[in-house]
Amino acid sequence: MVKNAWNFIAPAWIAALACVIELCRGHLWLGPVAGVALLFSAFCAWFFRSPQRAIPADPDVLVSPADGKVIAIEPLDDAWLGKGVEIRIFLNVFNVHVQRSPFTTASLVEGTRYFAGKFLAASVPKASLENEQHWFRLSSGARKVVVKQIAGLIARRIIPWARPGDTLKGGQLIGLIQFGSQVDLGLSGAEVLVKVGDVLVGGETLLARYPAAKSKAKAAAKAGGQPKAKAKSKSKSKSRPPKPRFGGR
Repeated sequence: MVKNAWNFIAPAWIAALACVIELCRGHLWLGPVAGVALLFSAFCAWFFRSPQRAIPADPDVLVSPADGKVIAIEPLDDAWLGKGVEIRIFLNVFNVHVQRSPFTTASLVEGTRYFAGKFLAASVPKASLENEQHWFRLSSGARKVVVKQIAGLIARRIIPWARPGDTLKGGQLIGLIQFGSQVDLGLSGAEVLVKVGDVLVGGETLLARYPAAKSKAKAAAKAGGQPKAKAKSKSKSKSRPPKPRFGGR
């Protein structure tokens, strides 16, 4: 459970305790009120849960930045990313609402941006353009992504945790959106592995895969190194001193 849950749980507990005290004084009508307060606090503890996730070890994949359902995959032309795709993820009120870095390796928060806007239902297509939102620009080496926290009809508070200049671990938590929302992931240079309608698990579901640059570089280095080794062995044989002769006439 994330610490923001106490902003809701503590007042509910105080209200429930006050109702119980009044119940003891004979105000029986406060019994249902105490019950509602306790149920609300239990719901908040469940809603603000932050379960542990097994982040993949593969450095060439991107994982989902949030739990939810893919509602769109569209072309993207971003000034920072260049041409790529944007994957839109809808989070209903029953989903885990924390967001994570989609990189499985260390990454840097290059910058953040906040946009004031409307509070349309997150499932509406134009919500990505018109709703209040907060962007994270993340990079891992030459690879870049943009993670967008988008407010919804019920979710009216975006809470970013990561700050510009922060170094993140793979799959590290970067923020929270309270009560129903949308998260968009912009990327380029990677093959998308999901389709519209897929249900995602934040930090675990593979969203995209980059070309395995490391394995290609190793293969190229190995192929290019063989001729040099042969040339070296030849040069050694040429510079070998003549064998000495023992005895004489």
